[in-house]
Amino acid sequence: MRALTVVPGTAGSVGVTEVPDPQPGEGELLVDGLAVGICGTDKEIASGEYGWAPPGRDRLVLGHESLGRVRQAPEGSSFSAGDLVVGVVRRPDPEPCGACAHGQFDMCRNGEYTERGIKEIDGYASEQWVVEEDYAVKLDPLLADVGMLMEPTTVVAKAWDEVELIGRRAWFEPRRVLVTGAGPIGLLAALLGVQRGLDVHVLDRVTDGPKPGLVRDLGATYHSGSLEDAVAGGAPDVVIEATGVPTLVAGAMAHTAAYGIVCLTGVSSVGRPLSLDIGGLNRDIVLENDVVFGSVNANLHHYELAAEALAKADVPWLERLVSRRVPLQQFAEGFTAQEEDVKVVLTLGEQA
Repeated sequence: MRALTVVPGTAGSVGVTEVPDPQPGEGELLVDGLAVGICGTDKEIASGEYGWAPPGRDRLVLGHESLGRVRQAPEGSSFSAGDLVVGVVRRPDPEPCGACAHGQFDMCRNGEYTERGIKEIDGYASEQWVVEEDYAVKLDPLLADVGMLMEPTTVVAKAWDEVELIGRRAWFEPRRVLVTGAGPIGLLAALLGVQRGLDVHVLDRVTDGPKPGLVRDLGATYHSGSLEDAVAGGAPDVVIEATGVPTLVAGAMAHTAAYGIVCLTGVSSVGRPLSLDIGGLNRDIVLENDVVFGSVNANLHHYELAAEALAKADVPWLERLVSRRVPLQQFAEGFTAQEEDVKVVLTLGEQA
């Protein structure tokens, strides 16, 4: 069968190659791949920045934003042929740390976890794949065209879950939310904020294209000026930072309401010094009882939360997040950014 593979650490090695057909083991589903989303992580692996092939192999099958349809399920399984599914990305380390042992493998403390399509386990960018039943999540059939948005939704489902857990340290009734960045993570973070009945504001630099309309059609407010302009109507109780841009990261921490919560989901590039009054920022954070935390990846609980959020969402709105659908054989087009892209998807099977 065909799969999108790469030699990790070697730029320019991405290609569609023939790999053995998967053979499901005990407790595993055999799945027909429908699509995978392309994100910054995939592009960084493709450029040779990082990534790890399975032990004893040179090439890694890419793809962690999965979507497939069950072809074969074990007898007595809770899954059936025809079910729409996604596969969980991370697996706990073989000798679990405390977090992994408690099912919180997204918080692994020793770094020995593995990840589909990223670290030591083949991903989902293939015409068929197998997945352990315990690491598969069933989706509403109405999400057949957008289910590859599940994995990025898990990232923001976790972010919101942790915001709410932190908020419970005291009386917590947030009203105003600022999301910085209107890429897939930012837009999905805004969606989950709107689903919570909050006053959501989204800041991004573009003034045209699909992003302003996507935000407005959620019932949120779009801003394209400065961060100061975005908070002029009131300091946010919660900030979801989804860009990794150092000035926005610093600004987010400095512009919350009292005991505000800032969740950092964007990964910054290194080597970009920023002049910053650390003393003043520390003073504000301490005196206002603010919280700043980072969040990435997700565990099974967050996949369940994400599935619920997508099932409640307006499917035509979700469909507008998918800017382009590119057949597997033309993968290079999908890895080349276009100005109005939000989410680019590789089609693998039925949709190819």
